[in-house]
Amino acid sequence: MDPITIDSLDDPRVAVYRNVRDADLVGRRGVFLAEGELVVRALLERHRTGGAFRARSLLLGRTRFDAMADALGGLGADCPVFVVEQDVMDAIVGFHIHRGALACGERVSAPTPGDIVRPGSVPAGPVVVLEDIANHDNIGGIFRNAAAFGASGVLLNPRCCDPLYRKALRVSMGHVLSTPYAAVESVESACAALHDAGWVTLALTPDPAAPTLRELIDTGGIGSRTAALLGAEGPGLTDGAMGAARRRARIPMAPGVDSLNVVVACAITLSMLREAAAGPR
Repeated sequence: MDPITIDSLDDPRVAVYRNVRDADLVGRRGVFLAEGELVVRALLERHRTGGAFRARSLLLGRTRFDAMADALGGLGADCPVFVVEQDVMDAIVGFHIHRGALACGERVSAPTPGDIVRPGSVPAGPVVVLEDIANHDNIGGIFRNAAAFGASGVLLNPRCCDPLYRKALRVSMGHVLSTPYAAVESVESACAALHDAGWVTLALTPDPAAPTLRELIDTGGIGSRTAALLGAEGPGLTDGAMGAARRRARIPMAPGVDSLNVVVACAITLSMLREAAAGPR
C-alpha cells in the first residue's frame, strides 16, 4: 500500500471529504464518513472480512498515518490512502479535525428486520427497538450499549436518525459497524413480527403504575428473548408503541426525577436483561 500525498484542497480525488455535510452523504447508496482512529480501524476490520461495510478511501494526517501503519497493510487500489499535512486536512474538511483520521465507507449489504427478529440457533441477546430517536449522540450511545451488552440487533422506525451519520458513528465508537440493524415501517409492525417469532416486547416507561424492571424479571414476566422498546426523550414512546408492547416496566428513580436520558435507560435495561439471561450465580 503506497500512500498518496495530497497538497491541495482542490484535488478532485478528495472531493468527498470537502466541506462535508452528513446529509450530503448518508442515504446516498449508504456512503458515509468515519471519523477518528478507532472508528476508521473498525471500518478497516469490516472491510477486510468482506462483511456489510467496505472502505472506499482514507484521508489521514501525516502523523496519524504513521500511527496507523499497522492497520493499513494489504489495502489495494480500491481503497486509496490519502496523506495530508494538518493545515491541508483542515482546509479540505472545513474545520480543525484534531483526530487526524477520516475514511469514506459504504454499506454494501444490510440485514432485513426478519434477519434480526429471527436469529439462528445461537442463543440470542435482546433486541433494541427505537422510536423517533433523532439525536445523533443518543443513537451512537445506544449502539455502543447494544454492543457492550450483547444485543442481537437494533430496529429503527423511519423518524430515527441514520446510525451512519458521522457523529452517531463516532459516539458509538464504531459499534454501528458491528451491530446488526434494520429499518422498520413502525414500532407496531416490529412488535407484531417479534411476537410471531416468540419474543416478548417490553416498553420502557416512567409511569409509576408500571412494575419496576427488577420486579418484572423476578416474577418471570420477561425471559431471555426480550425486545426493549425505547422512545424519544421528552415524549417517550407513542401510544401506538405502548399499546403494541406485551409488557411495560419502569426504572425506579428518586423522587422529583421524572426520567433518564434514553442512552442511560438503555444501558440499565440491557445490563439487567443480560444478568437475567445468565441466570442465578
